[in-house]
Amino acid sequence: MIRVLAFVAAVGASLLSACGEKDQEPGAVKPLVVGMEMAYPPFEMRGPDNQPDGISVRMAEDLAASLGRPLELRDVEWNGIIPALQSGKIDAIISSMTRTPEREVAIAFSDGYVTNGLCMLVAKDSALQSVADLKPGVHKVAVKLATTGHQWARAEMPDLELITLDDAAACALEVVQGKADAFIYDQISIYQYWRNFEEKTRPILQPIREETWAIGLRKEDSELRGQVNAFLKSYRAAGKFDELATRYMAEQKAAFEAMGVPFIFH
Repeated sequence: MIRVLAFVAAVGASLLSACGEKDQEPGAVKPLVVGMEMAYPPFEMRGPDNQPDGISVRMAEDLAASLGRPLELRDVEWNGIIPALQSGKIDAIISSMTRTPEREVAIAFSDGYVTNGLCMLVAKDSALQSVADLKPGVHKVAVKLATTGHQWARAEMPDLELITLDDAAACALEVVQGKADAFIYDQISIYQYWRNFEEKTRPILQPIREETWAIGLRKEDSELRGQVNAFLKSYRAAGKFDELATRYMAEQKAAFEAMGVPFIFH
């Protein structure tokens, strides 16, 4: 999810592992505690059985297995996910997090594993063809609070009227209902919202700018960072990212290729 660091807000975390938050047994292997916000399908979500599912969940499972450590997953509200890492409540963030200079002040990042981009959802009959067509005083743009779409719009188009909401689905509905002329968000989500509202909307998937997702880690955990980077390299070489894309994103992958838009995994 392409989201910007917000240092306020408390951690809304619920432990998803059966292990619970009990004291560590003497001699037991320390779990790898991974935080993610389960609100970003097909990467971080809950399945029909309400259990964690998605690409990031499978990655976290495979990372923990490669380290020989049991996995604990915590569902953490986005605004609290970096404070949760800094305070030691979690060991890593695997949650479609964009690596940005602002975030690198607070935490460390692994090598990148996804290239995604900001793009737009517009009304089906809209004359808009690119972000360059957006005009202050003429157009209104929906953005999700504390995302890189929000950050980009404020920095690059400060005179544009923004409709800032907490929920991405609500932003998409602003376009569907004609209250906003565009919604700026990441390519995968924009594609999905278009598929949900094909009769009312149109995606402009060519990226406004490209961004890289990476795993968030504490700055002092250099050993873990090395292990994570080694895992990502071997995971890529073994074709595991391609397997996950086929399992969770076959339709999107085919559609992106048909539209001439580069697909996301490195």
